[in-house]
Amino acid sequence: MLEILAITTPIFLLIGMGYLAMASRLINREQVQGIATFVLYFALPALVIRALTQNPLDEVFQPQYLLAYGLGSLVVFGCALLLGMRFQRKSLSEGAIQALGVSASNSGFVGYPVAAMVIGSPAAVFLALNMLIENLLIIPAALILAEMGRQSGAGFATTLRKTMLRLARNPILIGLVVGLLLAVTDTSLPSPLARSIDMLANASGPAALFVIGGTLYGLQVRGMALDVSQVVVGKLVLHPLAVLGIFLLIPDHDPMLLTGALLFACAPMISVYPLLGHRYGMAGVNAAALMVGTLGAFFTLSLAIWLMTLNGLLPTG
Repeated sequence: MLEILAITTPIFLLIGMGYLAMASRLINREQVQGIATFVLYFALPALVIRALTQNPLDEVFQPQYLLAYGLGSLVVFGCALLLGMRFQRKSLSEGAIQALGVSASNSGFVGYPVAAMVIGSPAAVFLALNMLIENLLIIPAALILAEMGRQSGAGFATTLRKTMLRLARNPILIGLVVGLLLAVTDTSLPSPLARSIDMLANASGPAALFVIGGTLYGLQVRGMALDVSQVVVGKLVLHPLAVLGIFLLIPDHDPMLLTGALLFACAPMISVYPLLGHRYGMAGVNAAALMVGTLGAFFTLSLAIWLMTLNGLLPTG
């Protein structure tokens, strides 16, 4: 167990540094937002580009991973949507945003740094695959449904077009497109540019964790226990179990792909979760869920790594 804590503790110490920097007023919220902008618009896209160009495309594109992780995410998305609308009488918008919280991992800010420490360089490939699933499947599905609930008269085609235009400006999605084009055309970047991308990619993990800590400072959890607990339990427990279940249904599944998928599925919800929920009146609940989920991930990730080690998915040394 000490080996597991040796892996997860540095990650959450970096989160704690961000929190303490905010609490001590060493930095303010605008400065944290500036670091987050750097990570979102420069470091993470560079990381994705590097992952797609440093490995042969047939090694990056893993249909087994895309199928199992994508289908597992859709299963928990559908269950959360059904629970919210059928049994809790939530609106379509509220149900869709709640479903987003349980099915979209914080792959860039938490999942990747954890996976990089546990399994090394393959983590970057898994990050690229998760970016595809989350940015092309889960997030668009949630936003389209939420917009349909909010603008009941707009129509599906109009809502879909607006959502796609918004996603087209996503810097990580742009990084995916650039990386795929470079990989497909077998284009090598000039050495200075390649080194710059490498430096940006290396900065993504620590900076992302620091941002998470700064973001958590000042968040409140009051009168939201039921909604918050549902999202947190769904994300930290049901999402990994759904991904595991789909993988086990696949004959001769790759243990490394399963390990990477579980590490990313065990990460808390995406860091922009409160921002996405703000338009639908759910910013408070989403921020509280993000705080509890990020803190709870320290324990669930440690437990998951321990269980994977016991079952031979990770080395014991």
